[in-house]
Amino acid sequence: MSVTLPPQLDVWRMVANQRRFEGSLPLAHMPRLAGVLADAEGDCSYVVEFYRDPLKLDVMHIQLNTVFHLICQRTLERFALPVAIDQRLGLISDEAQEASLPEDMEAVLIEGHGEVSPAQLIEDELLLAVPLVPVNPDASDLDPKWSGDEAVEEEKSSPFAALKALKDNT
Repeated sequence: MSVTLPPQLDVWRMVANQRRFEGSLPLAHMPRLAGVLADAEGDCSYVVEFYRDPLKLDVMHIQLNTVFHLICQRTLERFALPVAIDQRLGLISDEAQEASLPEDMEAVLIEGHGEVSPAQLIEDELLLAVPLVPVNPDASDLDPKWSGDEAVEEEKSSPFAALKALKDNT
């Protein structure tokens, strides 16, 4: 059954009932993410499933698809970067439980009564997908002949070149 995402939910009840949520969230409603993007146009489609896996681990499976609009740090032009995330989150109530999670599963510590904001968890996953240095994969490579170092090399050529020229003149 597919239902839209509530603002707050109890993850333990969601796992017990094997709930599934599907829909989309506007990127503009994610303030932390909007601050690192060139603009917050568009939506993020999501599928969030809660279940207990065969190893008896409580899991929140998040699948996200969106497009980030970023500024290329090579060309300083805006470009679109498609993003697809498929992440299984192991829901734990104590940090000691993290050791029992498989390597491909990220731990999420659920404190208190299990109330979390699923939209905030989605925003966290999207923030992790933002490249540290955005570079448009379609941007042409820089010309290796020009790097700006040539002018520096000319200045560094020899501090005694002028003295040599005086010596040669005498």
